[in-house]
Order: sequence, then C-alpha cells, then structure tokens
Amino acid sequence: MNICVYCASSLSIDRKYLELAATVGAELARRGHTLVSGGGSVSCMGAVTSAARAAGGRTVGVIPQVLVDMEVADEESDELIVTADMRERKGVMDARSDAFLVLPGGIGTLEELFEIWTARVLGIHDRPLVLLDPWGLYRPLRELIEGMYDEGFTRPDVFDAISWTTTVEQAFAHLEARAQPVRPSVAELGEAAG
Repeated sequence: MNICVYCASSLSIDRKYLELAATVGAELARRGHTLVSGGGSVSCMGAVTSAARAAGGRTVGVIPQVLVDMEVADEESDELIVTADMRERKGVMDARSDAFLVLPGGIGTLEELFEIWTARVLGIHDRPLVLLDPWGLYRPLRELIEGMYDEGFTRPDVFDAISWTTTVEQAFAHLEARAQPVRPSVAELGEAAG
C-alpha cells in the first residue's frame, strides 16, 4: 500500500513524538508499504521518512514550493513532488495514497485529518483512516466530536469513518484490514501492456 502519514513539523515537541514517528516509518517499510509524506525533512516528518528509508522503504514526498524555499524539503526522498501551494499538495497526497495514518501533530495535521475524514464520511472515498494517539493528545478532539454528535451536528457514521488506536501494531492492523488492493504503478501498467 501507499500509506500517507500526516504528522508534526514543529521543532519544539517532546522527543517521544519523534521516536513514535521513527517507529512508524520503520514498521511501514518492514511491512513492504510505501510512505507518502508532506516532503519535509524536519521534526516528525523527517523522522518518519528517514526511518522508512533506513528500513529499506520507498518514500514519496509532496511539498509546496514555499517550503522548498525555506530549505526544509526532504531531498533524499525517492520521489519528491513540488507543488504550487498547500492545496495542491494535499490533493496530490490524497491521489497517491491507499490509506491514511494520522500521528500527533498541530493545526496543519488537524486540517489534513479533517479534510480526509470529511471526505470519507461523505462517501467521496472509502480508504482506511487511522489515528494513532498513544498519549491521549487527541482525546479532547474525540470528546468534541462526540459532543457535536450529541447536539446533532455530525452523522453517526462519523465514528465509523475513522479508527482510533494507541499502538503502532493496532494502527497497522486497522490500515491493512480495511485496505483495498494496491493500485498498480505506472511502470507496472506498462509491463502489463507490453
């Protein structure tokens, strides 16, 4: 699978979040998946990509030009796609991914989570969406969504559209159990035709 990992790019976070990202990257590669990331080389984004490559995994980074100009691009990525802006970046990441894994992060991570979660609730896609939250950072968010449901602002299937997990093993179990077959790459399509 091509698994999109949304995570932090903040430089002021506790080391445990970096270690979690590195564990996810290594496990993703060990299981034979390709990482799709935001194309950054810092914080959790850098940790997940570096660990995936160190474990023999393939990495695809998608980054807007403004962040390349700030010199935070993951130049070692197997494939680095530079987009015009953040909206295009999210669209490319979405199009290149078979599943989505959300790690602890800030408002950028929340924006990505909400966009892909909303699309799943609306039936725009049916790809797995898993949130990995070992230390309860997102607990208030879950309580907020439950309160919104109680007040009639969300549909019951909002809870069916996402899996909340606390361990790396649980997260990958949910991703792999609900995943569709991997879409063939352009190279594989060419080989099949020839």
